Amino acid sequence: MNLLLFFTFAIVALWAFERFYLRGGRSARFPAPTDPEVIHSFADGRVAGPAQQAVIQTVEVLARQISEAINAHQLEKARAVFDSISDGRNFVSEFLDVDAGGVPAEWVLAPGADPERRVLYIHGGGFVMGCPKSHRTITSKFSEVTGCSVLAIDYRLLPEHRHSDCVADCRTAYRWILETGPHGATTARQLFVGGDSAGGNLCLSLAAWVRDQKLRAPDALVALSPLTDVTFSGHSLRENHASDVMLKPMMGILNRLPAFIKSWWVLWTYHTRPGNPVASPLLGNLANLPPTLIQVSEAEMLLDDARRYVYKAHAAGSSVKLQSWPDMVHVWQIFDPQLPEAGEAWEEIGRFLNGLR
Repeated sequence: MNLLLFFTFAIVALWAFERFYLRGGRSARFPAPTDPEVIHSFADGRVAGPAQQAVIQTVEVLARQISEAINAHQLEKARAVFDSISDGRNFVSEFLDVDAGGVPAEWVLAPGADPERRVLYIHGGGFVMGCPKSHRTITSKFSEVTGCSVLAIDYRLLPEHRHSDCVADCRTAYRWILETGPHGATTARQLFVGGDSAGGNLCLSLAAWVRDQKLRAPDALVALSPLTDVTFSGHSLRENHASDVMLKPMMGILNRLPAFIKSWWVLWTYHTRPGNPVASPLLGNLANLPPTLIQVSEAEMLLDDARRYVYKAHAAGSSVKLQSWPDMVHVWQIFDPQLPEAGEAWEEIGRFLNGLR
């Protein structure tokens, strides 16, 4: 009898530890804002054209190659495939290697880029892949549409490093870019922070840290299809599994795991608890944040990560916008100019940021 009580107590204690400490309890739900200036969908009856089909085929091939390499424990091969995303593109921007306070990075300078107007860009890749080279299509376009000098950082990746190392590199680079431009030590007149997917996660987490540290705040944030919740509790993870050609090969396994196991997986992989707001910006305090634009596809698995973040930030009084497009691949903005909706998204980003001058 005593043994049975011991095992019962142990099971209940493990459940409570996972539920209330690792995950941090149940996340509150917030209603969708009704203001069209906050929530806007670009679903206007358009149908998929040849360009979209070509992009989907390209993404399917990339996702399959990456997934096969990871399953074969060939991480460097997977990274090489991911880093080739921007290969073969013609860029108008200049790319300059730089040491951003100890963080490897590159300046991306479109013709006429203002050295005192800056963007800190944090690439995606699930925290395990990606580098400034992989995202040159995005960083070059950022510089073009805003006239800013863009700093793309090469933060440390998992599994060689911890999630906290990714975070630390972003914080170091933020302090550095405040006082250093492409031509040397000068204070930024205007500063934006952007990121996609896992980089969007780091972007949003960074903004909350800057607020709490009482540092100079970014003038605005732009997050493309951000991961905001590493408890992986969004309904769209399952609902959009079939339609997300980019993420389903790599994230599909998460849908087969119970929440209890997911939490321990995150703790093992990220070396942090999933309910930690540094890893899950959705679960933190979202008041008093800079103006934020989030773009997401209505067909992707991270749709609810974007929606819930915007709903909660709006309820907390922060200035935030959510723009969504139907049937786009995850981070479709990287397929400019061949995808018309990518150009449309960049027009919106330029309008948002240039309106803050």
